[in-house]
Amino acid sequence: MNTRSVDDHDSPWKEALEQRFPEFLALLFPDVYEQVDWSQGREFLDKELQQVVQDAELGRRYADKLVKVFARDGTETWVLIHVEVQGEAERDFAERMYVYHYRLFDRYQMDVVSLGVLADTNRNFRPNSYHWKRWGCELDFRFPRVKLLDWQDHWAQLERSDNVFALVVMAQLRAKSSKRAEERQAWKFQLVQLMYERGYERDVILELFRVIDWMIRLPDALERQFLESVYQLEESKKMPYVTSAERFGIEKGMQQGMQQGMQQGMQQGMQQGMQQGMQQGMQQGMQQGMQQGMQQGEANMLLRQITRKYGVDVATAYRDQVEKADTDTLLEWSERLLFAEKIEDIFH
Repeated sequence: MNTRSVDDHDSPWKEALEQRFPEFLALLFPDVYEQVDWSQGREFLDKELQQVVQDAELGRRYADKLVKVFARDGTETWVLIHVEVQGEAERDFAERMYVYHYRLFDRYQMDVVSLGVLADTNRNFRPNSYHWKRWGCELDFRFPRVKLLDWQDHWAQLERSDNVFALVVMAQLRAKSSKRAEERQAWKFQLVQLMYERGYERDVILELFRVIDWMIRLPDALERQFLESVYQLEESKKMPYVTSAERFGIEKGMQQGMQQGMQQGMQQGMQQGMQQGMQQGMQQGMQQGMQQGMQQGEANMLLRQITRKYGVDVATAYRDQVEKADTDTLLEWSERLLFAEKIEDIFH
């Protein structure tokens, strides 16, 4: 069974929102973006949101995020974001928006601004309010929302945009609209190519690559073709950023090691005896390739875990140290990561 055939939009949306929240608002909710005092920073309140919704029977939830920001007038405000990514329209979406909103206000007595992002494929599904009325008692709750499907009519604007979140929206749209695997492969490479053409820094490219890769899944055979195309693109641009993609890091390292070993063996065989040298060289190369591949895969996995727990900047600061470590050391650091509170607890 091919486990890569089903798209997972939940996790990439959460990562994209955490890493690029200002860009998200600037692209999709520009009026809200203008009201925020970004100089005072922001804080994600996952625990607070979880406490509010853990006992609520609200159906499946998708990438809901709660962020504390400050308005330009100095007021502390909580921004509640609901990302609806299921393929079918959800009848109770507006009600869930309202329930989250009043639960947060009731518990914390904070201003809450609820924003809805609809990433489904139903053009007629556009909830932006929840209304209830009985016996003279009436409630009318309205919230800003965007329909990502509308951006298909403005694709050229997304391509021209210098906002990095535009690539997240483009990946989401193509993940939903492209049914054939070959079509998805073509779009996936086109988005990665556009990412490189914009000249982003290494960390931004790796961050966006993870999101695009996570949103647009391909069968293994096409995924390998896609990665080979990425490797060639990087070589042409002299930007070897994604060549160590963790899913194929071990395998590619083994293949490279075996090839190097065979070449070394042939050279040794010419000097020491063709048959004996080739056999020894191939064995040494295979062993070296396996070791290099395992080390590369372990390093990539640890860096990804550090990124998820401490952020891209921290992972970048420790990248050289991680990539130079041997396999045993990497395994030890990975175990420490499970219980570490600070990044220093892992390496010291």
